[in-house]
Amino acid sequence: MSRAVVLGGTGLIGRATARRLLAVGWDVTVVGRDSSRMPEDMAIAGARFVAADRAPAIGAGADLVVDCLCFTAAHARELLPLLDDVGSTVMISSKAVYVDAVGNHVNSAVAPSFDGPIRESQPTMAPRGDIDYRTRDGYGAGKVAAERVLLDSGYPVTVLRPSKVHGEGSVKPGEWVFVKRVADRREVLLLSRGGRGVDHPSAAVNVAALIETVAENPGRRVLNCADPDAPDALAISRTVAKHLGHRWEEVLLDDHAPAGLGRHPWDRLPGIRLDMTAAGRLGYRPVGDYATTVIAELDWLASTDRLPPAFDHEYFAPMLNYTAEDDYLATR
Repeated sequence: MSRAVVLGGTGLIGRATARRLLAVGWDVTVVGRDSSRMPEDMAIAGARFVAADRAPAIGAGADLVVDCLCFTAAHARELLPLLDDVGSTVMISSKAVYVDAVGNHVNSAVAPSFDGPIRESQPTMAPRGDIDYRTRDGYGAGKVAAERVLLDSGYPVTVLRPSKVHGEGSVKPGEWVFVKRVADRREVLLLSRGGRGVDHPSAAVNVAALIETVAENPGRRVLNCADPDAPDALAISRTVAKHLGHRWEEVLLDDHAPAGLGRHPWDRLPGIRLDMTAAGRLGYRPVGDYATTVIAELDWLASTDRLPPAFDHEYFAPMLNYTAEDDYLATR
């Protein structure tokens, strides 16, 4: 039986990975800080939980190690001494590492403008370890530093760069801006910039599928990881409304609308899309497109009493400003 260790296994990508591997017969150890976050179905399926911050829980060898908690070069260096007996290692990075022709990235003050779908060869931020990785400038730079430590180690490490990850259990699920409106029976939906914004979604279950593919094909590489389609915000809002059986009037705002009105998590123009050619060449096949894979998250979000304690309500508050919306609609 193949053995996998998932660091950060109770998080969004970690859960999806553990479930997929368990379903095909892997022995899975889930590493996390809080056993209460271990989903019951994973325990029933045979996953073992180990309480630890990071890598020491790997133990004696593994066929696969998935590190969902590697944010800095220091984190990466902690992992290296344990990889001698590991068949394949996957580090979860982010599309936040990429920069456009003038150095802008997704967390910079000026939005980036990429010339078409982003390939793995796109330039990245400079690696840095002197900034807190939890800051806008430090996150991508810290990920790049961690990537380089692992890729330069000589071990078979695959770096995955997902985009906007969605799935059951997320603490910042973008779809909440639409699910909450359905729950509140809002009759009108306002979308900035005509709802044309695109920020390529990455289903956690699709990330897990690529991780399984990597486990079967160990090697040193960087791979993008996103859904097979990149719907714009209007299409996403319609997917949510249709699944939850709700209808609203769509008001597609232009650049003359009041600032901040109709904001949503996909509000990026030019849109951001990841090129998935390299993963396809490796043999990766996604579980499904966005509309198919988001259903589990929508059903979970519709049960608001089960939102995780770390759910980021402050992030969504400006996007759910009903007073500003109603004031605008009253003057149309």
